[in-house]
Amino acid sequence: MTGKHSQNYNANYLNYVKMHDPPTKHLKNCAAAFGVGGLICCIGQFFRFMLEYAGLSGDVLAGSVSAMLIFLGCLLTGLGVYDRIGRYAGAGSIVPITGFANSVASPAIEFKTEGWIYGMAAKMFTVAGAIIVFGVFAGAAVGLIYSFI
Repeated sequence: MTGKHSQNYNANYLNYVKMHDPPTKHLKNCAAAFGVGGLICCIGQFFRFMLEYAGLSGDVLAGSVSAMLIFLGCLLTGLGVYDRIGRYAGAGSIVPITGFANSVASPAIEFKTEGWIYGMAAKMFTVAGAIIVFGVFAGAAVGLIYSFI
């Protein structure tokens, strides 16, 4: 189609979509993302205060809080809770470090039935990126080696 017919067809299609597409609730979506993202950050701050009270400081404190948030994100993903949080909060659940944990754990859980290597490990690498996952494993390995030296 060319000319006037294609313009008429496009206008009709856009009108059809506008009639059947529910309106986006921008304010509600932004408020949910802000609230959930803020809550995740408050949980991280609570972990930080508790670990500071326990005597941790500096890099050990920062690494411990990050590890706790990553563990919490993986745990909630494994229990099926993080997906429901993500449907409600959108980017508010993706941006914090718990969103990273979810992006690694979710495909690993989903494709576990295909095996450890071709299922879980391969799919985990496609979503989170091989460099990020290798960085986490290398950091954990270096941390374990450093703690034994």
